[in-house]
Amino acid sequence: MELRHLRYFVIVAAHGSFNRAARILHLTQPALSRQVKDLEEELGVPLFDRGKNAVKLTEAGARFYDEAREVLARAELAVQRARGESGEDVLRVAYAPSATAGILPRVMQRFQTEHPKVRIELSDVSPPEMIRMAIDGRLDLIVALEPSVTATVGFQWTELRHITHVLVMGADHPLAKLKRIAPARLRDLALVGLGPPDFPDYVAHVQRLLKPFGFGPSFVALEPDGVSTLFASLEAYQAAAILADSVAEFMPRSLVCRPFSPKFAPMVAKIGVSATRPNPHAETFATLLREEVQQVSRKPRQ
Repeated sequence: MELRHLRYFVIVAAHGSFNRAARILHLTQPALSRQVKDLEEELGVPLFDRGKNAVKLTEAGARFYDEAREVLARAELAVQRARGESGEDVLRVAYAPSATAGILPRVMQRFQTEHPKVRIELSDVSPPEMIRMAIDGRLDLIVALEPSVTATVGFQWTELRHITHVLVMGADHPLAKLKRIAPARLRDLALVGLGPPDFPDYVAHVQRLLKPFGFGPSFVALEPDGVSTLFASLEAYQAAAILADSVAEFMPRSLVCRPFSPKFAPMVAKIGVSATRPNPHAETFATLLREEVQQVSRKPRQ
């Protein structure tokens, strides 16, 4: 058994497809299938249930997957140390603030307490930049909202949390006096949104939310620089914005947010862990994120 066999297996498992894994590895699909078959024969157990268009891990494959990722991560770390490339362990994390609000500071504290010799490199960047960094091999872990970043190849994605939509507006906005906002009230309402190039999915996402109600959004401005600029525009235009409820953690006090009733389908935040170059600390960090989400969900809302 060689490390390349483990790497091939891990990438196939992460993507659930021999064809996709073969493209990532720059191999032909028959050659990759043969390598994985050799590994299964050496182990004496089948690792995959093979379907027409996808493959799934068997029970033995699922057990072997975690061990294989750990072996690859340790091997990568050993190579780096042998080459003198780094005097310390580094974990490179990119995140969307709306996906990690209310949990990231506590996770950082817990991780650094348990792993004081590991340096965390945090990147608060736009979805397109996350994709570029991931493709370039500059990230070990990503926390982002569906759908754009979570299609990035080379990462295994798991669900982290569901995030509710809210309407954000100035405290003096006419709708601010309401406890809940009916979606029908958004018809012809002046909205500010997030725009391209950094937020290419936002407008289409809002359009999908409102389509069942028979109208589309009335944007008066689209801000490409992020929520900080958007917050300022809300007051300037006396407008509102449809955002994740997690923005309440960092929005100015001059703004308020109100939930929708009935609720829109929630946004899904996911964790992506590199499958092509596993970092032994990435899964630990991911586990802490999931634990913190569970802790937060058990706390009563104020």
